[in-house]
Amino acid sequence: MSAHKSGFVNIVGNPNVGKSTLMNALVGERLSIITPKAQTTRHRILGIVNGEDFQVVFSDTPGVIQPAYQLQASMMDFVRLALEDADVLLYMVEIGEKQLKDQALMERIRHTDTPVLVLINKIDTSNQEFLEAQVAYWQETLPKAEVHPISALEGFGVQQVMDRIRELLPEAPPYFPKDQLTDKPERFFVGEIIREKILEQYQKEVPYSVEVVTESFEEEEALIRIGAVINVERDSQKGILIGHKGSALKRLGTAARKDLEAFFGKQVFLQLFVKVSKDWRSSERHLRGFGYSSK
Repeated sequence: MSAHKSGFVNIVGNPNVGKSTLMNALVGERLSIITPKAQTTRHRILGIVNGEDFQVVFSDTPGVIQPAYQLQASMMDFVRLALEDADVLLYMVEIGEKQLKDQALMERIRHTDTPVLVLINKIDTSNQEFLEAQVAYWQETLPKAEVHPISALEGFGVQQVMDRIRELLPEAPPYFPKDQLTDKPERFFVGEIIREKILEQYQKEVPYSVEVVTESFEEEEALIRIGAVINVERDSQKGILIGHKGSALKRLGTAARKDLEAFFGKQVFLQLFVKVSKDWRSSERHLRGFGYSSK
């Protein structure tokens, strides 16, 4: 029997390069929100892949940005932590992309002793000649890293990346129980699914101004009763979320409930409330309450 291997594999990169799509492809469960809007992932989300002699703990991090307000600064703390505790680092780039939005972070990746796999994603949108030039560029930019062309959406190259990760993992006992898929509680995914629907159904600044808190989660034999509060920054956003005679909120609730039922595999009764938490994205107190302070 071979020795057991375990390790933390952290995915970093700019917004919208496909980190969440990759993690879901690797873990085989829909743990991370995927929408075409930037900054969809706000927390580090751990997804766990177990085999008889290995455990890979994947971490999907927020996209790297130059923070404009306190919430974004807290999000970047999660990214810095991901660099510190990785056994293997997946640095994900879109084909055609040249650098991270944070040069200091890029320097840390260049000089780290942690094994780095540069994943050039979305190669299905390119041609062979351009791809070869991209591979050469990244080999020169990060000489210590291995470069792997992939398409997370099409599943191309994903298995090869998984095989390489397993080879690079250190020998260690499992960090989590073998039947566990994630470190996040069920309530967390309720909030993420509702937030995904808000990102899909509302325009402009509204999706970025909301934080969903699951206040109640009661599981019965055939039904889960869920109460969730959608926090917004201003009264005008509350009005937009609720819509004329509650129509927008009702549409949101129906879409979220369908996804929640698919996620949990049973019927869901969902109640949504909207609350104004003034300027929560810039308030240390609110951010701590919503789980963003990584200090």
